[in-house]
Amino acid sequence: MNIKELIKSMTLEEKAALCSGKNFWSLESIERLNIPSIMMTDGPHGLRKQASNADHMGLNKSVPATCFPTAVTTASSWDRELLQEIGEALGEECLQEGVSVILGPGANIKRSPLCGRNFEYISEDPYLTGEMAAAMITGIQSKGIGTSLKHYAVNNQEKRRMVIDSIVDERTLREIYLSGFETAVKKSQPWTVMGAYNKLYGTYCCENKKLLKDVLRDEWGYDGLVLTDWGACNDRVEGLKVGLDLEMPSSNGLYDKQITQAVKNSQLDEKILNRTVERILNLIFKCIENKYTNYKYDSDAHHTLAIKAAAQSMVLLKNDDSILPLSKDCKLAIIGEFAKSPRYQGAGSSRINPTKLENVFDELTHRGINFAYSKGYDCQEDTPNEELINEACKVAAEASTVVIFAGLTDRYESEGFDREHMRMPESHNHLIKRIAKENQNVIVVLSGGSPVEMPWFEDIQGLVNTYLSGQGGASAVLDVLFGDVNPSGKLAETYPINLSDTPSYHYFAKGRKTAEYRESIYVGYRYYDTAYKDVLFPFGFGLSYTQFQYSDMTISKDTMIDTEGVTLSLKVKNVGKVAGAEVIQLYIKDQESTIFRPEKELKGFVKVYLEPGMDKTIHFVLNKRSFAYYNINIKDWHVEEGFFDILIGASSRDIRLKEKIFVRSSQPNVLIPDYRSSASVYYNLKNKDLEISHTDFESLYGKPLPPSDLTEGEYTINSSLEDVSETFFGKILVRSIKRKIKEVANTKDENDVTFRMMWLSIFESPLRTMVQMGDGALSMDLLNGLLKLINRKYFKGFFMLLCASFKKNGL
Repeated sequence: MNIKELIKSMTLEEKAALCSGKNFWSLESIERLNIPSIMMTDGPHGLRKQASNADHMGLNKSVPATCFPTAVTTASSWDRELLQEIGEALGEECLQEGVSVILGPGANIKRSPLCGRNFEYISEDPYLTGEMAAAMITGIQSKGIGTSLKHYAVNNQEKRRMVIDSIVDERTLREIYLSGFETAVKKSQPWTVMGAYNKLYGTYCCENKKLLKDVLRDEWGYDGLVLTDWGACNDRVEGLKVGLDLEMPSSNGLYDKQITQAVKNSQLDEKILNRTVERILNLIFKCIENKYTNYKYDSDAHHTLAIKAAAQSMVLLKNDDSILPLSKDCKLAIIGEFAKSPRYQGAGSSRINPTKLENVFDELTHRGINFAYSKGYDCQEDTPNEELINEACKVAAEASTVVIFAGLTDRYESEGFDREHMRMPESHNHLIKRIAKENQNVIVVLSGGSPVEMPWFEDIQGLVNTYLSGQGGASAVLDVLFGDVNPSGKLAETYPINLSDTPSYHYFAKGRKTAEYRESIYVGYRYYDTAYKDVLFPFGFGLSYTQFQYSDMTISKDTMIDTEGVTLSLKVKNVGKVAGAEVIQLYIKDQESTIFRPEKELKGFVKVYLEPGMDKTIHFVLNKRSFAYYNINIKDWHVEEGFFDILIGASSRDIRLKEKIFVRSSQPNVLIPDYRSSASVYYNLKNKDLEISHTDFESLYGKPLPPSDLTEGEYTINSSLEDVSETFFGKILVRSIKRKIKEVANTKDENDVTFRMMWLSIFESPLRTMVQMGDGALSMDLLNGLLKLINRKYFKGFFMLLCASFKKNGL
């Protein structure tokens, strides 16, 4: 297929039409030129293909597909090969369903445990994020199915995510929030990258020259397709100029005329449009070449893989007196409604309709294991139910061992809204405390997508974190509990003791207009370890039923220049009695630096499986980026000459081996940013809470900070419904939309998770999305007329509404 010749045959109108979706999930086709349509669907841990009634919030049913564990879960496996294997399975399911691109993985950093979508993201660490994302992309695309690396970039909260302006210093942007994307792009070349909803430095991501052109395309060399998140397009012409290709979903031709008019008026060079069309056609025909007819995947094999993925990702967090693994003939009590109605995935656009769904109650019965069961709590109620708790206490008192299934319910975390605290439902916390008084042998199995506070931690003997373990989670957790699988998961995020301990506590989701990233590079363990902050569980932590010994660390040189590399090796031995897998983690520490740096940073990891008594030699290769920071003066990565520690550990706080190396800089005369006078707080974190003043952050940011709250002025199409909600006509609009959402969600309860997700996604979105996503129900002319009324320009507003109504009805 000669795509350049094909473009020459296209009219300007056809080119413009190809730049927007055909409908909710498909790209535009041009029958005259035999250009077919291809289909995209949500992911990222399963295929969410909707047969009808399309939506981007997981409301309407999709075709059955394997629900693999969510990203927060599989990240805890630290297993690149496992992620690639899951990716291959996802690709096979796309082949069967005729889907060409699956939307995922999500590579956004877990800035705060409160982000409602953390279950869909990988880690607080950019190195781990990039490696795991790249592995999944490689797996999916090996089957001829495209991926969409998302959400690019600095999209770390659900609160006002469609209008918020992320304010982050340049160094932190590059080191923390972009480097995971960079790794995934360079290692696996995703066929598409999805632009995020939010703004960065005052410009929407989908028209942001710095993000799309300067970094993604020019610096990283990305030549694939860039598309919007659903409804994220603001200025279509500016987006095209900086490298945005595809608007999704269809906006019913809203932007087609803008594109054609811009070309005709010389506001847009047609060569730019042609390059965009070329990338779209490249994707379409690449996908068509890989289409299969009558392909069938093995659903049983995929279910088995889902079980394997869950089992290898579960994290053993506590095992006092080796209470685990359990004996199959122990007198067992199972407590908690999650044992019958599991929380196995998140809510929102990633919600999968599973091909099968296991639960612990049925799986125990199927395995012939005797147990007593008590519900303990109602999943729909936060308040402790004393009748259910008393019944559970009676069952627990008669057992030798109690396993409580608890955690976060759907009401507590979802796409569309952030958590307000780190607490579990009080019905769960109170149950665990009461049961622990009745029985000394209590094991808690946690389900949920983010860290929680654990006021009962000292009262229990065992703790297994399953996160959100997918459709095979029940088999997986029983395999772990009874020792058929030795747990090998390690936390991909730190578990703080309290929410107030988190580095972004004072700043997360606080502004109406901006999100200030005042904590800078101090995200996750980079903060906790630098500040010597006590945590519940450190980054990289996870127990095993066996023990591992680290020894014999050697490095190829003790001095290097940063243009070279260095190799190191060490030996790991299983010194326990059962087979198991260990994750060996490599961290780098700069012993002394001009610019502030964290205590340590992850720069390598390997997962190795060992039989009892076996050992294996592990190798790592380090390069310039392993030792570098991002220097804003030269707009590049730079190594400050000096000594570095190479640390080998079983977690960020369990360092087993250490070597020292002197790294010479190939750029010794570069000016290194020094904030010791202007923002000294970033250099002195030990045993302190992270409170950064406006002045200190402004010094780091390098220019005046924009106002964090809304300023008075006219409301526009980029004002949110929340912004106009206190105006007379805004109140009418709010009441009308709320009423409609309750009808669609089939609820009167405003705390219902579906209602909250739908309502907040509209309430906090730009008004223009009601046109873009409204399937033609509201035109831009009608919206502009409504805005005149909201802005108290009544005569002009009513006149515009009248004209828009006549126009819509063809009068």
